[in-house]
Amino acid sequence: MRACEGDYILTDSEWDELVWVWGQTDVPKGCKVEIIDGLITVTPYSAQAHHGTVEPVQRRLYGVIPEDWGVFQTQAIAVPSRLGMFIPDILVAPVQECTEADSCLPAALAELVVEVTSRKNARHDRVSKPAAYASAGIPLYLLVDRWAPEGPTATLYGEPRGDVYRPLAVAKFGELLTVPAPFDLVIDTGEFPET
Repeated sequence: MRACEGDYILTDSEWDELVWVWGQTDVPKGCKVEIIDGLITVTPYSAQAHHGTVEPVQRRLYGVIPEDWGVFQTQAIAVPSRLGMFIPDILVAPVQECTEADSCLPAALAELVVEVTSRKNARHDRVSKPAAYASAGIPLYLLVDRWAPEGPTATLYGEPRGDVYRPLAVAKFGELLTVPAPFDLVIDTGEFPET
């Protein structure tokens, strides 16, 4: 990869081009920039109900993860094979020694990712992101789908093969959902705001 005077990039790699543009993007306050299926996507962070869903899950995770793991809300993970750079709502991964130049982690380091749908991004969270996360070998994917057609649900996926996960557990809001080892965590989806 070669940048010329910082204005443009010369490369034969679509991934390198995307990452360069992603890194050059001036992110508006209150937004996140991801690469989804090879497209640079700018999305505002979600409403209070979204955060009301993420917070109790994050709080529970701190009580069950090993000391050398972290729970992150703004850490980017890269899946170059799927032309994806994602910022999950929650990422659980071993804490890495990062330099200032490190803007993302390889997705394969993640132990769990959690995405909470918003009305406008539900398709990404239901289709594009799980395919990328599975192809990266992330062991567990928790989708909290407040906009599911059958009503708000939380679905835990695991056992990735290729770009497909197997559903391990489904809970309608108000029910309990168990996240297996190494987490051994029970999530009460009754704590989640419905909309």
